[in-house]
Amino acid sequence: MATVELRFSALPEHVRTARLVAAAVARRAGVDEAVLDEVRLAVGEACSRAVGLHISNGVTAPVRVSLTEDEKKFSIEVGDEAPRAVTGHTAEGDAATADALSGDDAGAETDDEMGLAVISGLVDDVEVTSDETGGVIRMSWPTATASAVS
Repeated sequence: MATVELRFSALPEHVRTARLVAAAVARRAGVDEAVLDEVRLAVGEACSRAVGLHISNGVTAPVRVSLTEDEKKFSIEVGDEAPRAVTGHTAEGDAATADALSGDDAGAETDDEMGLAVISGLVDDVEVTSDETGGVIRMSWPTATASAVS
């Protein structure tokens, strides 16, 4: 069940707000304090990527961020509505850095790859999916209750 859902206009100045909200909700969910900077950075990268994709594709729909807390993990999904030439592709972990991308502009694609590389370096549990209607980056971290149990 989604704890918090954000939708914001695809403007770079809104990324900071998404980072702050994500860190606050992660803290409340029981994510270890030492990991909160990683949460902030990963959400910032994912939101910046979504904003860039919306701007470069002329998409006016808002960027979506869903923050979900359950018993053992805290998850964040950042969704965009920028169409991709790649259909139904799913990438996990480090493979996400190259294969979940499409586009005509090599510079934008390189920025996209760098953003995904940063995210996969920060988050152990990451999944990137995209199709002709947009994409989603799903990230999750264990909560304190999960680490106390294991």
